[in-house]
Amino acid sequence: MPSDAPTTTVSKKQLWAGRIISALPVLMLLLRGVMKVLKPAPVVRGFAHYGYPGSQIVFLGILEIAGILAYVIPRTAYLGAILMTSYLGCATASNVRIGDPPYLVTVVLDVLVWGGLFLGDARLRALLPLRS
Repeated sequence: MPSDAPTTTVSKKQLWAGRIISALPVLMLLLRGVMKVLKPAPVVRGFAHYGYPGSQIVFLGILEIAGILAYVIPRTAYLGAILMTSYLGCATASNVRIGDPPYLVTVVLDVLVWGGLFLGDARLRALLPLRS
């Protein structure tokens, strides 16, 4: 069956730029997810600061790691990006709700998640062309 999708390719430079940009949020969120699973005292205090029950720490850590795993698998990268975006959106809302300025970090991580996909995947660039 013929496809109407454009047959654009990604240069090696774009592919590696996308991978490097994607690695930044993956590493940051993986560290955060593992820390939630391990539950050190600063993480437990942080959850209390945000008003969340400590019983949810491990669950949220597993949820965060699952989104990362979906993102790094090429076949499920879009699903992973959506999961990471929703997770980071909730983190942003939590920070804004209590007035913490680190909400900008979560916004930047979200931009990096989609920026890495945009650079490394020609299908996404064809779907969202950035031309004037």
